[in-house]
Amino acid sequence: MLLQPHIPELPKYTSLEGRTVLVTGGTNGLGYESARQFLTFKAPRLIITARNAARGVESVQALRADPDVIKGNPNAIIDMFPLDLDDYKSVTKFCDKVKSEAPDLDVLVCNAGISQMDFKMSASGHEQIMQVNCYSNFLVALELLPVLRATAAKKGQPSHLTFVGSAMQTVHSFASNPIPPSENVLDFLDNAKNASKLKRYNDSKLAVNAFVRYIATKVSSSEVIINDFCPGAVPTNLEHNTPWLIKKIVTVLKRTVGRSIQEGGRTVVYASILAGTESHGKFLQHNKVVPGPPYLDEDAGKEFTQRLWTDLLAELKTVDPQITTWM
Repeated sequence: MLLQPHIPELPKYTSLEGRTVLVTGGTNGLGYESARQFLTFKAPRLIITARNAARGVESVQALRADPDVIKGNPNAIIDMFPLDLDDYKSVTKFCDKVKSEAPDLDVLVCNAGISQMDFKMSASGHEQIMQVNCYSNFLVALELLPVLRATAAKKGQPSHLTFVGSAMQTVHSFASNPIPPSENVLDFLDNAKNASKLKRYNDSKLAVNAFVRYIATKVSSSEVIINDFCPGAVPTNLEHNTPWLIKKIVTVLKRTVGRSIQEGGRTVVYASILAGTESHGKFLQHNKVVPGPPYLDEDAGKEFTQRLWTDLLAELKTVDPQITTWM
């Protein structure tokens, strides 16, 4: 792991006045820090999500008590909506709540995710990393895209949909273990025999990039700017479900060559606020648009992207038959 470039302070003119921001997984780590920074840039309303309601309430209280928030945005409305990405039922309930209680939505940051070495199944019946990092986040995005588009039309400026990705997507397993042409992508990933413990997280982030690339072809950047980005190695607890030795190694590396949680938060704000139409459908690293994994530009990667979308859409239509009526 190479020393990462410093992420400087964001421009002083950065302002979220008049905009509503939603951050999934905002109770700790990168989600919490980015939520805090959104508030310091004067977002009048912030929504964070939490699997544990009590912890969510504590996070809201901590945000309200933050000295920078008290100084610069004391009257901000800060809400917590329950969301468990392990379960489609929780996702649809959450999206219905957003549609009902947040008719204006300017910024959606799909931050929540997991990393673990064990092969586990979700409450919705899929491999857990793919469920949480991909399928449920994609469902959130598709359900709330109409709200983002309507807000853009109302305010005359594009809304933003940003996914937290990872440069680790370049070390994926799809090139070495391709999905057979006759097999459903989700079924393939649900088979433990096809899962690499060291690469499943990376695979999920490649799928995020593929989704971003595809959906950006269906939504104009004049309505919603859609992108994903790598925050870099930051001191979060993402590895808490990994074996202790790997967790120890990663923790040491993050502390020695990683960037601070404040710098990581700036990458979130940059990707979801300052990055413009040039980032639509693109991947950012160190606050710059970069090509991303070559695989997605190859024939095999393009085929994977199309198959992922086709099989994902069939899956999500079983959850909500009206999922893409806006397309």
